Amino acid sequence: MTVDPARSAQMALVRSKNTRPEMIVRRIIHAMGYRYRLHRTDLPGKPDIVLPSHRKIVEVRGCFWHQHPDESCGRARVPKTRKDFWIPKLQGNRARDLANDEALRELGWNIVVVWECETTPAGRVELTAKLQAFLTE
Repeated sequence: MTVDPARSAQMALVRSKNTRPEMIVRRIIHAMGYRYRLHRTDLPGKPDIVLPSHRKIVEVRGCFWHQHPDESCGRARVPKTRKDFWIPKLQGNRARDLANDEALRELGWNIVVVWECETTPAGRVELTAKLQAFLTE
């Protein structure tokens, strides 16, 4: 198996913290007047946004890396090459997400997942309403 240097360089640019979708969600929540903590290492999965006084967690997930289950989301497709690598990798990410979510719920946290495709300019009104409903419930 040969390693494609261009692919490696591209994949090295993928971040796990402070991504564009995460920053959008953080700005929306902050504008609503809520204060939060980021990436708490003492919680399972190091959740993206934690509102400790409300016992709420907002997870911002990339549609590709976390395999958004909505079939209308085109970003969640599996690559056409090296499926023997990608399918177990992406299924493992999904299984880890489910296990972390369950562990957080057992600890008494309420969780909402925001998908990358929901942070587009066209979807921000609905995203704001979704977050407002979650945070005020």
